[in-house]
Amino acid sequence: MFANYLIGLREGLEASLVVCILIAYLVKTDRRDALKPVWIGIGVAVALALGFGCVLEFGSQELTFKAQEALGGSLSIVAVVLVTWMVFWMRRTARHLKAELHGKLDAALQMGTGALVATAFLAVGREGLETSLFVWTSVRASNDGTEGPLIGVLLGLATAVALGWLFYRGALRINLAKFFTWTGGMLVVVAAGVLAYGFHDLQEADFLPGLTNKAFDITGTIPPDSWYGTLLKGVFNFQPDPTVLQVTVWLLYLIPTLALFLAPVGFASGKGKVKIPDEQGARGSEPTKAS
Repeated sequence: MFANYLIGLREGLEASLVVCILIAYLVKTDRRDALKPVWIGIGVAVALALGFGCVLEFGSQELTFKAQEALGGSLSIVAVVLVTWMVFWMRRTARHLKAELHGKLDAALQMGTGALVATAFLAVGREGLETSLFVWTSVRASNDGTEGPLIGVLLGLATAVALGWLFYRGALRINLAKFFTWTGGMLVVVAAGVLAYGFHDLQEADFLPGLTNKAFDITGTIPPDSWYGTLLKGVFNFQPDPTVLQVTVWLLYLIPTLALFLAPVGFASGKGKVKIPDEQGARGSEPTKAS
């Protein structure tokens, strides 16, 4: 459940920050007339992400077992690629996100309503589609027959929305550099488990060999139905009897990716704080990141 909460929090907070920056900029520049098309674009993006998630969930139920495993395994790999790219991209560009969005919004304001809708849709839609895909694959990988994984995701998204609102109102400051570094590192660990599970799905679909070639089997020590087995499964997608291919893929992804991500490049120490001065009073204010 914690892993899925982390995914919902991390992905949801990125989308919340984008929305916060767009809305605060329009309010501060006294362009409230542009709020409606921006909210329309945001609403369409959210609807698309939810629709994509529903297609993945209900569409896959109509497939045969092997087809489900092949689809789940393939999408797990795609999701890990996208999330890995996302955490590195955010680590590199978070400090400049506000300026980039402001530039796009200024251009859209000059082009008209349609451009505003498109700008908001594209800014939020990418985050929404990535979130839907990774949440679906992660929930599927850590599913223990309960609603825990889905509840974790929803709680994470709700927390992200609440934090976004607090950013906008100027009631909260956070060091984005540290936040995205720590959550990004934990997300890489989660992604490693999703990737290993995806390869296991492809083995069950007979796309890859070695399903019976176990690296180890400690089900007697860590029973999958025990509380600690369930905890390890939920947090790290841990499997007590993985195949050799699963362990190999997990190590080959986790070690170099985590080493590159935590390398001392990108954010400088003490940078990346979100500051939201209350300059607009009741009208709200604009989030600003120190650079």
